[in-house]
Amino acid sequence: MVDVHCHILPGLDDGPEGIEESLAMAESAISDGITHVVATPHCSNNYPFDYARVQSLRERLQTEIGDRLNLATGCDFHLSPENLEALRTDASRFCINQHDYLLVEFNEISIPPSMDDTLHALLLNGLRPIITHPERNAILRRQPERLAKWARLSCFVQVTAGSLTGTFGPRAQEDSLCWIAKGFVHFVASDAHNTKRRPLRLQAAYDVVSKQFGDEKARALFLENPLAAFEGRDLPHVPEVPDEMISPRRKRFFFF
Repeated sequence: MVDVHCHILPGLDDGPEGIEESLAMAESAISDGITHVVATPHCSNNYPFDYARVQSLRERLQTEIGDRLNLATGCDFHLSPENLEALRTDASRFCINQHDYLLVEFNEISIPPSMDDTLHALLLNGLRPIITHPERNAILRRQPERLAKWARLSCFVQVTAGSLTGTFGPRAQEDSLCWIAKGFVHFVASDAHNTKRRPLRLQAAYDVVSKQFGDEKARALFLENPLAAFEGRDLPHVPEVPDEMISPRRKRFFFF
């Protein structure tokens, strides 16, 4: 399996504090069957993104772990005006393995209507936005039609492994499974932060998807699409998002 969203590097954000915990997370990934990990520290007002330091820490961790795990870098990109300006200067440093897939995280308090234009501008500039953990965002849970619209505009969607196994509660689990069924989830990632509450594991979530949707869907979300993003290729599995979908709780139809 390939994990494209993970806070494994030490001392950069709310992930591990020291290299020892980073190494423990790497060992957990290896034992779980993960072969590639993208270290994606937050890039936000609270956690400034220092690309040189990120690369230095990645190299140190890669040296420590050897060739048992393939490490690359990206970031958990917050869509602030300051970050968007930095993106115009040099986008690759923020992207997965310095290609063109960019993890983007939304504010949980407000997502303005202008976000449609922001995402469209990213696409026009050759980037491929991946919307991270929308099932944990209260706004997007209430307005799944916005998420589906962005997916139809060629953005991609990543849900969290822990959401599929119930770690983030029944509503996140229900929405994750519903959105996979509707065809607008392209990745499952760990979003790991530590070895206990937010561990670097994917197998349990893989089993959930495989049981409900079949092994072909599980391989697409945990291996084939993530590996394509890691290598900067087109995704091999991009289902067509239906024009009409239904919210799992409100049973209300949305039209685009």
